[in-house]
Amino acid sequence: MADLIDKTANYVLDLASPQRLNILFKLLSKDSTPTEIAKELESTKQEVHRNFIRLEESGLIEKKNNGKYSTTTFGETVCTQVPTIVFFSQNRKYFEEHTFIDIPYKFKIRCGQLAVSQHVKGISKVLEQWKTIYKNSREYIYEILSEAPLDLIEPLVKQIKKGIKFQYIFSESTVVPKGRKDLLKKLGFSNLIEKGLIERKMAKNVQTVIVLNEKEACVLFPKNDGESDLTEMFYSDDPMFHEWCLDYFRFCWYGSDEFIESKLKE
Repeated sequence: MADLIDKTANYVLDLASPQRLNILFKLLSKDSTPTEIAKELESTKQEVHRNFIRLEESGLIEKKNNGKYSTTTFGETVCTQVPTIVFFSQNRKYFEEHTFIDIPYKFKIRCGQLAVSQHVKGISKVLEQWKTIYKNSREYIYEILSEAPLDLIEPLVKQIKKGIKFQYIFSESTVVPKGRKDLLKKLGFSNLIEKGLIERKMAKNVQTVIVLNEKEACVLFPKNDGESDLTEMFYSDDPMFHEWCLDYFRFCWYGSDEFIESKLKE
């Protein structure tokens, strides 16, 4: 085990260089020579050549018969893990106060998919972006909720009445705002459920909040104490970001129970 840890530490050192990482990702896109890469990076041939040698010795790249270099299978795999480090390093301050505690391991190792995203901060900005996701929907709106902001109900129902499919998961501990029942009745929420436009389920405890349509998504991670936080979120229309959120929603959907309205408290 000690030997394995030493080897892994050496690989980390090999990647601890902006230029070596740049070389690795450029070779991931296309085979190149050190001279070609040096021109692209506006660096000296000698420096780039040294970094090529180091990456080759680590097994991350290899030289082809035509004299050009390409990433190895190992190098390609390492590249898939770098976005995870990027995501956490870019948002290190955020994750000092927030946690992945309720996220299954299989989604934690994929969190590099969240790297291409916008950090939205402030409750008003969060809710406006949330409404925009509703407005832009053409096929569906999926949500995992720990709270039910009253201001979002009318914009949501407006889209559902256009034929947009709505699926959502509430936490058993969800506290709904006063006036919600009357508003839902006024907007004909029950009729939309009967028409099959709305499907709902209930989870024991929801901490991570997800909102998405068919093209864009947002995720809101809980505070370190486990409480949901609607004041900050990550938003993106990047396909990889969307895939992570969609897969997480589906995972939670199939693991949730029957919706019981009487469990909700005002």
